[in-house]
Amino acid sequence: MTESDLNSAVGRRVRELRQLRGFSLSGLAAAAGIGKGSLSELEAGTRNPTLGTLYALAGPLEVPISALLGEELGTSIEAGGLSHQLVDVHRSELAVRETFGVEGQADAVRQSPAHGPGVREHIVVTRGRMRAGLVGTEQEAGVGEVLTWISDGPHSYHVLEAPFEAVLVILTPVSR
Repeated sequence: MTESDLNSAVGRRVRELRQLRGFSLSGLAAAAGIGKGSLSELEAGTRNPTLGTLYALAGPLEVPISALLGEELGTSIEAGGLSHQLVDVHRSELAVRETFGVEGQADAVRQSPAHGPGVREHIVVTRGRMRAGLVGTEQEAGVGEVLTWISDGPHSYHVLEAPFEAVLVILTPVSR
C-alpha cells in the first residue's frame, strides 16, 4: 500500500467512525484537541496522519488505533524518532489486542495522548534501554524487562540506549 493509499484509507475510516459516533467535524476536532482544518485534510486523504493524531482521534472515537489503520498488518507509523509496525490484531469479547514492533533512535522521544478508559499498555524491551509510562511516573527498562501502565492519561516513551527495539502490546477493552 502506498503512502497516498494509506492516507486515503485512514481518512475514510476516520470519517466513517466520526459519522457513526455522531460527531460533527468541529466536535471531533475539539474532543481530540486537533484543528478542524487538520481533521478535514486527514479525512480527505490529503494530510499524512501522525501517530499522535491517530491516538488523539482513537480516544474520543472509542476505538483502538488499529481500527484507524485498517488492521493492515505491516502498516508502519513513525513519530518522534520511534517507528511502530503493526504485527498482530486479535479481537475477543472482552478486548482488542494490538501488537506492534517498535524501533527507535538514540534519544527518541514520543508523547502520546490519553487513550480510552481502561486501555492498558505493556512494552517489552528486546534491545537497548528506555523510559516510559504515564507522564510523571515513567520508569526505566532494559533488555528483557516489561513496563505496564493504564494509558488513560498522557504518557511518553524515551529511548535511553540505542539501537532500540521493543514489542508493544495495547489492550483496549470492548465497550458493552
